[in-house]
Amino acid sequence: MATPPTDAELDTMIRARLASIGIDLSQLPEGSIPDPTTGSPGQVTVLASLRRFVRGSIATVAGWQPPTPSGVSGDRELLQQQTAVPVMYPSIATAWRNS
Repeated sequence: MATPPTDAELDTMIRARLASIGIDLSQLPEGSIPDPTTGSPGQVTVLASLRRFVRGSIATVAGWQPPTPSGVSGDRELLQQQTAVPVMYPSIATAWRNS
């Protein structure tokens, strides 16, 4: 069984993922006290919240398996490799299909 990541490891992953989409947490106030002018949360608060989110949802999403199609028999894992994962915006994915 895999060892769960430490808070420091999760912080590194979170900062990297956010940086990859252009979000810089260093722009937020340091510590856990929100900025009194803007109300922006502190870096410590944001990282703690995102660590809880990652620990609570990633395992659920990673454990998702599509159902075996009805009327099909065989090795379940091999059959499921052909099923697409859920798409949040299906209209985008329809452009990828060959008509």
